Formats: sequence, C-alpha cells, structure tokens
Amino acid sequence: MKRKFTIGSRGSQLALWQTGFIKDSLEKHFPEAAFDVRIIKTKGDAVLDTALSKIGDKGLFTKEIETALLNKEIDLAVHSLKDLPTIQPEGLRIGAVSRRETPNDVFISKHFSSISELSNGARVATGSLRRKSQLLAFRPDLEIIEIRGNVPTRIEKLLASDLDGMILAFAGVHRLNLDSHIKQIIPTEILLPAVGQGVMAVEIREDDTEIAAMLNEINDAGTQACITAERAFLRRLEGGCQVPIGAMAFLDNDNIFLQGFVGNTDGTKVIRDSIIGEKAAAENLGIALAEKCLDAGAAQILSEARADASNTAGEVF
Repeated sequence: MKRKFTIGSRGSQLALWQTGFIKDSLEKHFPEAAFDVRIIKTKGDAVLDTALSKIGDKGLFTKEIETALLNKEIDLAVHSLKDLPTIQPEGLRIGAVSRRETPNDVFISKHFSSISELSNGARVATGSLRRKSQLLAFRPDLEIIEIRGNVPTRIEKLLASDLDGMILAFAGVHRLNLDSHIKQIIPTEILLPAVGQGVMAVEIREDDTEIAAMLNEINDAGTQACITAERAFLRRLEGGCQVPIGAMAFLDNDNIFLQGFVGNTDGTKVIRDSIIGEKAAAENLGIALAEKCLDAGAAQILSEARADASNTAGEVF
C-alpha cells in the first residue's frame, strides 16, 4: 500500500495548476507515495463583489486552508506565495518554495500594445493597490477600474468590455497558456511586482518532519533566499493587500539585490529604494530596506493609503 498524503488547494484553474505542478514534482521524487488533492474554498473565493483592499482581512486566500492543515485534515498546502501572510499561524511554516517564474506584471489590451501607448484618460483594470499606485505614478491621466475574479474570468471580462487594458501577473497568465493575450511584459522600473510574485509555496505543520524531509527535495534555495528578503521587507512595513507595497529580489553570486516600493493610492507619493547584501543575511536585508523607506516617510504614506482604501467606495467590475 502506498503512503497517502492530501494536498490542500483552492479550486481556481491557476491554483489547481500550481498544486498539480507540486504534486507531479513530489510523485517523481517519491513514487512509493500517493498524493491526493482536496479543494478548499476560501473567503477570497467566496466574496467577489468587494475590492480586496476593503475586505480588510489578511489570509483571504489561505485561512481556511491553513485551518484544515492545523486540524490535520490535509498534510500540506500549495499557495501562491504572494497570497500568504508574512506572519503564519502558530504551528505552520513554509516547507518549500518553487523556482520563481518571471515575476513581472503584464499588460493585456484589445487595442494597445503597451501602457505608454494608452490614450489620455484610458481605463485600465486591476484589483491591486500596488499596481494602481505605480500605474498612476507613471501615467497620472489613467482611470483605474477595480476588477475581481480569477485569471481567465478577468480576461473574459476585458474582452467583452470597452476597457482599454488590464494588468495581471505574468506567472498566472503563462501557467494557464494564455500568453497570446499579453501585449507587454511591464518593466519593473514601471511596476515593481508583489512580494513573492511568481513563486509557489508549500505550507506544512512545523512538527511534520516526514513531509519536511520530502519537501527538501523540491525546494529552490535561491528563490527561498530572495523571498526571505522580500517577505522581511513586507513584514517590517506591516503590509498586505490593503496597502501599495512592492518588492523584488534577485541573486548576484552570493549577494541579494533587493528593490522596494511604497506608495499612496493615487501615486502622488512614492518611495522606491534598493539595497544589496549577502545572501546569508537575507532577512536582515529586507528589514534594512524597510527601515530606509520608513526613514523616508513610508509610515505616513502607508497610513494614508490604508485610510483611503477603507474609505473609498468603488464599483467592482
């Protein structure tokens, strides 16, 4: 009899693709084991008519899955790392991360080939305050439309609408073989990605040494170092879906180069900075960059962003 393990996952096409990727990787390394998938609906999946920034709850796409993990209803869980809060519930930890896909955001449009080519006053859809802030910093004339839904649904909505464009993560579009819709891979000089964007994370119970040992076989150490720096940056700034924060780290031999962004919701106040340091000190590097941003006024900007996000009523497309 094969030893059976149950993987928890959201039910979207992208979530199931990612869970299938991790499942296949584990099966290749451990053919003597069997892995089943259990779909768990999260609050973020159920509430689709409200902007993420207004729901005001960390763990929107992870809490119910984490509860099942703590209750031993599942043995491991696969998440998009950018959905995973930087402070996890007691008793849980990240057991492995995947090699990072291209972290950039992408521009999708029926009529325009890039953000720069958009006409004055063009309407662009995104569900992210991080993207909204940076888009408006680059193109203050744009009108940002709030949008919710999974990747295929958002693309369908765009194609059936009179909107001028939409922003999504490259990783999600690419993993679902929807690259034909991409008009531009947006340079990070314009849009710095979300913390952990393009990375899959496998979450486990802290005391599960058997699963932990198995996951060591599929963990990407380079990606782990980079996301450790990014998540430390976000954690120090106390960020989440409710505030415009972005970060991206990459390895340069034994060093990490980390960039960070903080802004308000209309892009009129923006802080961008960077830092480089040893890979072994990834967490301290993230904290140091956050401190640089705080010294430059990030706390006040984020306070204003939180207030704006909670007070601004907006229709969700």
